[in-house]
Amino acid sequence: MKERRTARKQDGLAGQLLLAHPVLRDPNFRRTVILMSAHSDSGAMGVVLNRPLHRQLGELNADFALGPLAGVPLYAGGPVEPEQLILVSWQWLQTESAFQLHFGIEPDKASELIGMPGLTLRGFLGYSGWAKGQLENEMRHDTWIVSPVEGDLLERTDGIALWRSILGSIDPELKLLADEPEDPTVN
Repeated sequence: MKERRTARKQDGLAGQLLLAHPVLRDPNFRRTVILMSAHSDSGAMGVVLNRPLHRQLGELNADFALGPLAGVPLYAGGPVEPEQLILVSWQWLQTESAFQLHFGIEPDKASELIGMPGLTLRGFLGYSGWAKGQLENEMRHDTWIVSPVEGDLLERTDGIALWRSILGSIDPELKLLADEPEDPTVN
């Protein structure tokens, strides 16, 4: 299990959000919010936060069906290894003004975390990954917008509405682009 506490300023992107730029058309990442768990010279990794599968962990595997993790919501975490389950939890530490992230939690440890005040626990099928230099190259081409995680930001909404909400809070022009319909002819 990797734990990250992110204060406001840091060098890498771990513990921050990557938002797909509104002009990004790649179906794997269009209108996504990615929670970054790792970022270094050798590559980057995270999970897509805003693609709920409208299923729970108990529906995925009989081992979870009757246990404390049965009700944990499942999300499509990304195009890499979509059959792999990754358990992730996070919480905003108000007194420290920091975001605490636990990535790749073992099921036994996740069971202990259930019900902790202010803690969110989710299951992700697959992840998003970038090879050495790939993410940096995409960022040079304005494919991604970086945002810190602050307060209850991730608890306010879900799906594409989460993406729109965060983009809208960054820049009014991005808000206009984010609010465009999928098909501009219906505008």
